[in-house]
Amino acid sequence: MVKHHGVPFLEKKQSELIVNQSNKNDIRKILGNPSTTSKFDNDIWIYIERKQTQSRLKNLGKMKIFKNDVLVLEIDGYGILKKKEFYNKDDMENIKIVETTTQAGFKKNSFIYDFMSSMRQKINDPLGQRAKKRKETSQR
Repeated sequence: MVKHHGVPFLEKKQSELIVNQSNKNDIRKILGNPSTTSKFDNDIWIYIERKQTQSRLKNLGKMKIFKNDVLVLEIDGYGILKKKEFYNKDDMENIKIVETTTQAGFKKNSFIYDFMSSMRQKINDPLGQRAKKRKETSQR
């Protein structure tokens, strides 16, 4: 059993796209709508093709990825293809992922923390009704 997700024959279809010549209409005609889009300086369109099959009986029928292709297209403001990058399963295994994490930019004692806490309190209770209720119940 094979499960297919994304654009079929992505590797073959992407070869029809020509950098600095193909435009958005050509891309949509060949590949369809992108799986994902992003907007930085230029538009980034991402197309995916993934095929999975059930593994052997010894792995208790878990799905195994045997094809995982990704096409990243960068399109300029005029709608022209400026950059094309194709990654297959082997390329993705070679990509290094950073293991370190970033630290929070503020601590509980900082001005930003105090400011954001007071803003959150004002958003949650804009008229100060909760504080009045607490004060009344503590006086009883």
